[in-house]
Amino acid sequence: MRLKASAIELGMRAFRTTALHKAAAPFTRGRGALLMLHRVRPAPADSFLPNRGLEITPAFLDAALAHIRRSFDLVTLDEALQRLASPAPGRPFAVVTFDDGYRDNVAFALPILERHEAPFIVYAVPGFADRSAGMWWVELEEAIRRLDRVRIEAGGRLVDMSARTPQEKQAAFEALYWSLRPGPEAELRRVCAALAQMAGLEAPALVDELCLDWDGIRRLAAHPLATIGAHTLTHPMLARHDPGFCRREIVESGAVIAREIGKAVRHFAYPVGDASAAGAREFAMARDAGFASAVTTRPGMLFPEHGAHLHALPRVSINGTQQSLDSLDVLLSGAPFMLWNRGRRLSVA
Repeated sequence: MRLKASAIELGMRAFRTTALHKAAAPFTRGRGALLMLHRVRPAPADSFLPNRGLEITPAFLDAALAHIRRSFDLVTLDEALQRLASPAPGRPFAVVTFDDGYRDNVAFALPILERHEAPFIVYAVPGFADRSAGMWWVELEEAIRRLDRVRIEAGGRLVDMSARTPQEKQAAFEALYWSLRPGPEAELRRVCAALAQMAGLEAPALVDELCLDWDGIRRLAAHPLATIGAHTLTHPMLARHDPGFCRREIVESGAVIAREIGKAVRHFAYPVGDASAAGAREFAMARDAGFASAVTTRPGMLFPEHGAHLHALPRVSINGTQQSLDSLDVLLSGAPFMLWNRGRRLSVA
């Protein structure tokens, strides 16, 4: 994983240095972008931040929105779909999307979104709102933060690592995360829950600290800039599960949220959202469930051809590993994604 991250950083640095992305932008930017965010909070003092890719600071969100507005219209997802279907290209558009329903989306992000008059969508998870589902990536982080040693059987082998320093904790996190992530989700969740128990953590308390409850989601749904979408019932990697389970997670998540907020839920986001977690089967299920769109975490800009694949839409990750306006310009040119996708505009298989 470190090699992959290093390769991405080298590629971004090459674009920033050569400015080739600016020349490519008219051909690679497409109609617009769906901006993918998770958490927005002030930078913590802790140097052990294994999930930092899921968060940005309020200051960067403020600067990013001001910067984006110079070249893109900030629109709702419904308007973006209308523009995508229009034969007239018009000005590029961007949609702000948040996954999971974190409390800091309201505490820190909302005032900034209001200042920039930026519409946004939050993809909520009923299991997070009612505290019945766990956030395994948070359990893993918080357990390792509290433990001085990680010793557990994981994926059929014993992992026994010191976790006293931030560097050792990072190494332990990566060893477990990247060995378990490709395998059965049940084993991933078991290991994370077991470590959390060893560290004296309670999974519902972690979710309660981080995520909006139903009252918070209902208040957010009433905000004129906000749209609430569905993100499954319990945040599973859908492609790892049988069809009946997946269909229930997709269909019922929309129904539960609609019942709670008193509004139709038109849009869906696949948890984890890469090719290992959502593919053609899940795209068809989201379409058949009646959602107007469904978003992945596959990287890319939106092109007219995506109009025929509205349940496999790519997004541009705005995350803690690339918090600079120069990097944002590179990403929103679309040039890196054209390389990532080997020259293809679509990644929908």
